[in-house]
Amino acid sequence: MIPRHIPEPNPNLYTEEEVSKLVHDFYAKARKDPSLGPIFEAHVIDWDAHFVQMTNFWSAQLRGTSRFRGAPMPKHIALPELNAALFNRWLQLFRETTLELSNPTLKQHADAVAAFIAERLWMGYQMSHFPQRQPVALNADNA
Repeated sequence: MIPRHIPEPNPNLYTEEEVSKLVHDFYAKARKDPSLGPIFEAHVIDWDAHFVQMTNFWSAQLRGTSRFRGAPMPKHIALPELNAALFNRWLQLFRETTLELSNPTLKQHADAVAAFIAERLWMGYQMSHFPQRQPVALNADNA
């Protein structure tokens, strides 16, 4: 289920180290995943830079930092042949990663943000690639 309300970022609840670990652990799984790995490997040229960018993104979402500079929507819209199953797989792997966190508040917040982001990116992708169709929501409960 896509959350209607996402908790406010709070730098007092999570450390930069926790955010960085979440990002690195998630991408370690995603890169090995048979459906997501090839997509990431084809489009991420510099993994060190990607880790910095994703850590900055998640730090902004979870801690309220202002280091992130970027526009995720156009980058995802530019990818060919994405589908709901891929977004749901991304969410599933993300939730598997957050289950391993020792901070339950971080898990809850990160999962809510991830569900919101996945839904927004999927809706934007559909509106861009299939403007004649009514967008269909992700079945995030099954992710």
